[in-house]
Amino acid sequence: MGHTAPPPATGGLTATEHRLANGLRVVLSEDHLTPVAAVCLWYDVGSRHEAEGRTGLAHLFEHLMFQGSAQVHGNGHFEMVQGAGGSLNGTTSFERTNYFETMPTHELELALWLEADRMGSLLSALDQESLDNQRDVVKNERRQRYDNVPYGTAFERLVSMVFPKGHPYHHTPIGSMADLDAASLEDAREFFRTYYAPGNAVLAIVGDIDPEQTLAWVEKYFGSIPAHEAKLPPRDGSLPPVLGAEQRRTLHEEVPSRALMSAYRLPPDGTREADAADVALTVLGGGESSRLYRRLVRRDRKAVAVGFGMLRLAGAPSLGWMDVKTSGDAEIAEIDAAVDEELARFAEEGPTPEEMERAQAQLEREWLDRLATVGGRADELCRFAVLFGDPQLALSAVHRVLDVTAEEARAVAAERLRPENRAALVYEPSGPAGEETDESVEHEEAGQ
Repeated sequence: MGHTAPPPATGGLTATEHRLANGLRVVLSEDHLTPVAAVCLWYDVGSRHEAEGRTGLAHLFEHLMFQGSAQVHGNGHFEMVQGAGGSLNGTTSFERTNYFETMPTHELELALWLEADRMGSLLSALDQESLDNQRDVVKNERRQRYDNVPYGTAFERLVSMVFPKGHPYHHTPIGSMADLDAASLEDAREFFRTYYAPGNAVLAIVGDIDPEQTLAWVEKYFGSIPAHEAKLPPRDGSLPPVLGAEQRRTLHEEVPSRALMSAYRLPPDGTREADAADVALTVLGGGESSRLYRRLVRRDRKAVAVGFGMLRLAGAPSLGWMDVKTSGDAEIAEIDAAVDEELARFAEEGPTPEEMERAQAQLEREWLDRLATVGGRADELCRFAVLFGDPQLALSAVHRVLDVTAEEARAVAAERLRPENRAALVYEPSGPAGEETDESVEHEEAGQ
């Protein structure tokens, strides 16, 4: 049934693994501290699985899955879970779509029944009306969260610069509105049949559970869903470690202040180098004690906010993501010079022992926080099962970060955090008088 002995220092957390005949992988982690249970279902489908001209389907399905299934109509999923005292949601990323509920223990069976009903029967409820309705919801979400928000399209633009056209990660999960309009009901059905199959999913159940009873429910509700093997492996996302030359764009938009946002290619998740990069970025830009914050905000007073974080990606280079909002009339050139100076110094000297200790303690605390809630732990178990084939890795992830040496953190920074490995976006505030902006030449990119 899988290995159950916990790796050392996981606070006694264990996980057991099971597989149904139809291919569904099930991970259970018992924890009776609080009378709640978390259900988390990861489908191995995200925007990287989409074909060109058909982007946005993974995210559209995250919406459609809440629109009713054979035995649950309309908004019933939300109503039933919330009515039972639970909370729920779903999210889509480049690499997966997840659905999750945290329930009072005695309502666990309801959550399992609901998830199984939509995995097994969404197609019978999916019609043109619900497709059109959710297409409009997604378009509205795009307007509210991306297009009409200051700096709202920065992530999408930078991603399209770091990952070249034709690369599976070139477009973000929100997708192209033109592609969504072009998607037919048959496209949607085919997408669901391919990716929402039991063998393409991991179900994690964490918390105040009776493992035997829980497995019996899983077998009862999910066991009869037929297996379906039609999925192709995702397209290769590997790229050279560095871009080769800085790419830079300046946008004149209605934003509160000048900003410099940049993305760097970093090692893919699941590698020792990715953990080293995480430590390096934490020293450089993780919070108010970080080097860039101390330099730009405290010392030079050229910025009001600085962050440098890592978006871990398993099927492509991860992203190092820097965001600097300037203070007063500080010029972007001054920010650039200070950033480059700090990165060059770090590449030369590496972190001090105190910085290493602080960064690793910070990353350890974040990991403990994720595992401390039943929902967070269920999500981590799913993540490592889907992306790396082994949920047990979730319980020992922190040891790999604590194992990183100062020299490894320095080396990955020296290799990757260089101007020639940077996509940069500069925001210059424009007056609201409708001045000419760079938008006119951006339509092709913004549509990605």
